[in-house]
Amino acid sequence: MIRFFFIRHGETEWNSTGKYQGQSDVALSQTGLCQAQALAARFPAETLDAIYTSDLKRATTTAEAVAARFRCPLETDKALREIHFGDWEGHTYEEITARWPEQGANFFRAPETLVIPHGETFPLLQERAMKKIKEISAKSEGQNVAVVAHGAILRTILVTLMHIPLHYLWSIRQDNTAVSILRLDDEFTTIELINSTAHLARPDTL
Repeated sequence: MIRFFFIRHGETEWNSTGKYQGQSDVALSQTGLCQAQALAARFPAETLDAIYTSDLKRATTTAEAVAARFRCPLETDKALREIHFGDWEGHTYEEITARWPEQGANFFRAPETLVIPHGETFPLLQERAMKKIKEISAKSEGQNVAVVAHGAILRTILVTLMHIPLHYLWSIRQDNTAVSILRLDDEFTTIELINSTAHLARPDTL
């Protein structure tokens, strides 16, 4: 048995302005830093054995806040980076659909077929992400393990573990610092929590 805590990073300025970040290394905003501290203070578990995080600073900063609370090992890995958005990085959805209308429409309509100019495909992202999750699983029997990453890669992981086709990955919402808890017993997955931001409900009490 392994209990995974999948966590999206805190808010960045690009999140608030609707820009696609991908693998651009954008820092947390002040709001994002507060979200990370709230997550650490009200984490939905009493213990964590290890944290694995994307090496992009919006994820590592979020992960470091949680690691400080639990005093547990933290490992960064490029394999947990967001999907590479190629030519789309730094642009809003409106800008993308105006310049690349067909690809922009397929982003939500058929993500499994999407080809981003100079970017990564969702099937390749799924392969990269699940290879890392399997590596973590192989050495984490009986543990509570956090994975801190990004919206698209986390959706890809979640649909895979929940046996949902990649076509429906946008059916799962992933808010900033949201926590999803999945328990894995061999090939069987139990969903305990999805996209919880309960830790953000009382920011004035930190």
